[in-house]
Amino acid sequence: MNCTLCGHRCGIDRAASEIGFCTMGEQALIAKVMLHKWEEPCVSGTNGSGAVFFSGCSLRCAYCQNWEISHGGKGLPVDVDRLRDIFDELADKGAHNINLVNPTHFVPFIAKAFRRYPKRIPVVYNTHGYDSMEALKMMDGIVDIYLTDLKYTYSMPARRYSAAPNYFEVAKVAIDEMFRQVGPVQYDENGLLKKGVIIRHLILPGQTAQAKDVIDYVADHFEQGSVLFSLMAQYTPCGEALRYAEINRPLKQEEYDEVAQYLMDSPVEDGFMQELESASEDFIPQWDFEGVLPPKEDE
Repeated sequence: MNCTLCGHRCGIDRAASEIGFCTMGEQALIAKVMLHKWEEPCVSGTNGSGAVFFSGCSLRCAYCQNWEISHGGKGLPVDVDRLRDIFDELADKGAHNINLVNPTHFVPFIAKAFRRYPKRIPVVYNTHGYDSMEALKMMDGIVDIYLTDLKYTYSMPARRYSAAPNYFEVAKVAIDEMFRQVGPVQYDENGLLKKGVIIRHLILPGQTAQAKDVIDYVADHFEQGSVLFSLMAQYTPCGEALRYAEINRPLKQEEYDEVAQYLMDSPVEDGFMQELESASEDFIPQWDFEGVLPPKEDE
């Protein structure tokens, strides 16, 4: 298959071991499987979201907090049957949902695993938003919740920090398709999200104008209450942020306050807002391959 899973549309043959932008082959690599309690409350709930962290990435975000796995490629290969079993093990542990973290470049592999797995709990597609229509249509009928970034509306920072100048053009079409598939947000009897789209935006240092533009886009583009908006303040200089002096620093309190107030004054009504104190490397998982290999019989 000539790969067109993300906005780069490399067109390479990954089955023939050709290397595209994401640097990954056809077989999935996974760095960690865990009950994740740090997502939005309606996703993590009390037990946690069943996160499956995939290695590799189709963006090059200089500030990526998961640099070791997204750019470094750290992860263990799994086959389709093992991925299916991981879904079952997470459900057995009480996960509220299966949370596919950064799945874009492995969509055909993941879709094949779900063809062998009778879904027991909702499926979350946790993405950077740079997904192609082809990738998303493979997940139609599988995904219940789209948890997507809307990182940029401006091409300059998208090019400079993530090597994706067409990010917004790709992401806005992708998010429309996500909404078409799952529709307006729906909750279960416990207040957990069972269907819908959550749009995330991480405030970057010096990018308050862009953050406001993202808020305006969501407010203007979606009927109020139909999607959730999550304003994230957890920015911590990671990866290769040191190459860019303007983002090689924490978010300032006045930057956070400016954007937070803008959101509160906007028509956007439903969603979440991180406190600035959430910006800490303490919340970055250890990439120790937890849960990737089959459990030993005595466990």
